[in-house]
Amino acid sequence: MKRTGLYPGTFDPATNGHLDIIGRAVKLVDKLVIGVAVSAAKGPLFSLEERVAILQEETRPCALIAEIEVLPFDNLTIQFARQVGAQLIVRGLRAVADFEYEFQMTAMNQQLDREIETVFLMADPRHQAVASRLVKDIVRMRGDVSRFVPKGVERRMLDKVGGA
Repeated sequence: MKRTGLYPGTFDPATNGHLDIIGRAVKLVDKLVIGVAVSAAKGPLFSLEERVAILQEETRPCALIAEIEVLPFDNLTIQFARQVGAQLIVRGLRAVADFEYEFQMTAMNQQLDREIETVFLMADPRHQAVASRLVKDIVRMRGDVSRFVPKGVERRMLDKVGGA
């Protein structure tokens, strides 16, 4: 049986931390679906279509290890996991604050579907402080985000804020 994992997120922008989790998650599954959440309430810098395209481009090297599919979604993560046939949901943890939120989310997901497991991958120490929200703030204030995002993402961010 093919093991399918789901790595959901807003990915606005996709950071080196996200790509690190993806690079490690593909070692655990035969297929990884990267679910890009609509999340209009978060005021995204990139449109849903742009975020999907960025992840398709940035995850090409990982497709040598496992099949990767990048799909948008606008329903509950657990519903989307069922929809794509995922047996597990991959989540990245950076700090204790992440754990508290993720612990609650996992408990709720287990109540909704006990067949889908959640797997936590600890963020690489180099990426523990990186949050998409902070990266957006830095680039909007004309700061250097080159350590936090891939070159292609940095270029797209600079194009968005008018600072190339």
